[in-house]
Amino acid sequence: MKHKVLIIGSGLGGLECGYILAKNGFEVIVLEKNHQIGGCLQTFNRKNTKFDTGMHYIGSMEEGQILNRFFKYFNLLDDVKISRLDPSGYDVISIAGDEYKFASGYENFIEVLSQQFPTHRHEIQLYVEKIREIAVSSPIFNIQAISNPASIESANNTTVINEFIAAITKNPRLQDVLASNLPLYGGIKGRTPIYIHALINNFFIQSAFRIIGGSDSIAHSLAKSIQSFGGTIMTHAEVVKIDCNAEKAISVHLSTGEVIEADSFISNMHPHATLDKIDSPLIRKFYRTRISELENSISNFTVYIKFKENATPYLNYNYYFYEHEDVWKNQFYDAKKWPESYLYIHQCVEDKALFADSAKLIAYMRYEEVKKWEATRVGNRGNDYLEFKEEKACKLLQKLEQSFPGINSAIDSYYTSTPLTYRDYTATKEGSMYGIVRDPNFPIHMVVSQKTKIPNLFLTGQNINSHGILGVTIGALVTCSEFIGINTIIKEIE
Repeated sequence: MKHKVLIIGSGLGGLECGYILAKNGFEVIVLEKNHQIGGCLQTFNRKNTKFDTGMHYIGSMEEGQILNRFFKYFNLLDDVKISRLDPSGYDVISIAGDEYKFASGYENFIEVLSQQFPTHRHEIQLYVEKIREIAVSSPIFNIQAISNPASIESANNTTVINEFIAAITKNPRLQDVLASNLPLYGGIKGRTPIYIHALINNFFIQSAFRIIGGSDSIAHSLAKSIQSFGGTIMTHAEVVKIDCNAEKAISVHLSTGEVIEADSFISNMHPHATLDKIDSPLIRKFYRTRISELENSISNFTVYIKFKENATPYLNYNYYFYEHEDVWKNQFYDAKKWPESYLYIHQCVEDKALFADSAKLIAYMRYEEVKKWEATRVGNRGNDYLEFKEEKACKLLQKLEQSFPGINSAIDSYYTSTPLTYRDYTATKEGSMYGIVRDPNFPIHMVVSQKTKIPNLFLTGQNINSHGILGVTIGALVTCSEFIGINTIIKEIE
């Protein structure tokens, strides 16, 4: 059987492309190498407790806001249940012992933060105005007809975040606070462009929510819709080779030996992983080298915590911890002093919960710390790897105890993941959390086009536009514009 469009990878970008194209009459098949679909939407269960692996929280879900409009288009609202985070402080930031809150709503954000920086109210207001201005300057993010899908890239991609914030306020603590949700995008001082920060902060300031019962509900809903449109989802279908003739891609080889043909192909894998599966003169050496040399963002170490029943009050906010001032330095940590920062998030099993069932405790971790085990497989990495994970988990939990005294006595059990775990389950290079590093100092590294040098092979996912649920969704629209036109999709959404 020959399929019209074959999509490699069932992460959010792959599933969204499958939905858009199947909805528009294309015969679609989505291939997933694992037993579970979803990529960073995957969950796992331990002791009857479900843990999210990648999706932490979402924003702009009130009626008329951008993600709410996308959820309506993808028919997700009936299947994906959400719980609002505390409007008076959806993010709580601890810097050198002092705590600050990010509140929902533009005016509320200004008012709450100004209470701790009363002489800087005008600067906080200016910050909010500027990030709103950057966000609305991109038509595709506002679902407006455009003439060129490339306009997804903001015009504000030549100024880096720290310089942007420093131009607004000279107060070093306020600068740190405004930049404090760096772990959401792996921001690097002097390198990360302001449009990434502005789009993400504008996204969450409008409104912030947790997904009830696990982010896999998004993946399952999209898969159900794809199948209702006549599409196919295959798991345990690892693509080991993409075959090409002299002009284009023609088929894929699976690890089982099966060959599947198609007219067009979309890869939701990392661009470098995609090219590794192609041996064709259509991919010239310069292009292959450019993709292979792209720098990838940092990875993480995560402790997944199961609490004793009714032992831990539910925190309806996310907690960012920085032991010292200067939030930028934590990505370049001293391994002997690790961890000096973390992100702590309770998982939501029901709306208006009184007690927490589980939580995630996340800290930066460089791939080099686990590189010596990179040739091993999940579940067979050896005792020294298990000892490494236990040592890191204990250090991270000890740090959490300092901010939440008694929390460790409320823990029933915990589980851990490293950059290797992330690499193996999501097929991201070196377990990178947010794909390639976008650096305006090297413009050639700012953009990975959805088009490849093979005319019927396209890319999607966090590397072609930006990461996160909003960035990946926009990337899926851009990829599918190669088949049906971006304004056709925008009209459907409207």
